[in-house]
Amino acid sequence: MNLLIVAEISRGQLKLATGAAIGFARQVCAAGAHTFDVLLLGSDVGGLVPSVASYGASAVLIAAAPALAEPLADRYADVIAQVARERNTSVVVAAASTFSKDVLPRAAALLDAGMLSDVIGVDASAEEPVFRRVMHAGNVVATVRLAGAVKVLTVRSSAFPTPEKSSATSPAVPVTIDVAALPSGIEFISREEKGAGRPDPTEARIVVSGGRALKNAEDFERLVGGLADTLGAAVGSSRALVDAGITSNALQIGQTGKVVAPELYLAVGISGAIQHVAGMKDAKVIAAINKDPDAPIFAVADYGLVADVYEAVPQIISRLKH
Repeated sequence: MNLLIVAEISRGQLKLATGAAIGFARQVCAAGAHTFDVLLLGSDVGGLVPSVASYGASAVLIAAAPALAEPLADRYADVIAQVARERNTSVVVAAASTFSKDVLPRAAALLDAGMLSDVIGVDASAEEPVFRRVMHAGNVVATVRLAGAVKVLTVRSSAFPTPEKSSATSPAVPVTIDVAALPSGIEFISREEKGAGRPDPTEARIVVSGGRALKNAEDFERLVGGLADTLGAAVGSSRALVDAGITSNALQIGQTGKVVAPELYLAVGISGAIQHVAGMKDAKVIAAINKDPDAPIFAVADYGLVADVYEAVPQIISRLKH
């Protein structure tokens, strides 16, 4: 079985979540005579080869062309499908993210392959691998075997740690791309960064999230944003604030938002709805501030402070600064 790991690249930098996909591949390879390749897509990605060449891949495949400068789903899916066919790939894998949610289902359709998302475990000891994935806000774990010669997966970053690098180096292999044949149904116009200057919640060591207790956008920025900036942390939000128009969807943590697993997750005024907990329960340490002592968030928190966020957070910021 040969796996194809699709690396996620943003602004010319390799996303840390790619390490989880490589960790998944290494776990599969440890169970039998399996191999994996790593695919880099973009306009100029040769400089990223050293970042992934020491993990034991058979090859680091370089798909570079100006037409791939932006991760347009139709073009990326087309190239992934092409490479998968050429390399006789059995399993295409990427870390679960907004990028992979956009691109991999298209690639699966082109490959006529079955697809699973949010895989958290694998048993590759049998002839056909068996996968475990989460469902229903993390309350159900399904054990699944995919039919078909080719399978497409996204893996949850918190489930597969980045493996240690080895002294061996994988060869870099250019991929020939017929640029004229690439789809052109999507046109890149512009990119607008939300919360520019703050870390990405999916890659940050610390995430500070705010919930329904914050009454408006100004209070959210002053309290949640202020605490996050003091800690050098990323900012997140519950769905309640997104629905209320107080925060943008880009900040949403939870089942229908981003899934994070930082070293420290601070829940500020978040009640702990099951949909939100599904997106942050894998954090190493969870601390919560809520004035309701019966708030469900305290059931998953390692540390809890029963207090009004409007009183507690300014004091915490002041203590941290002094």
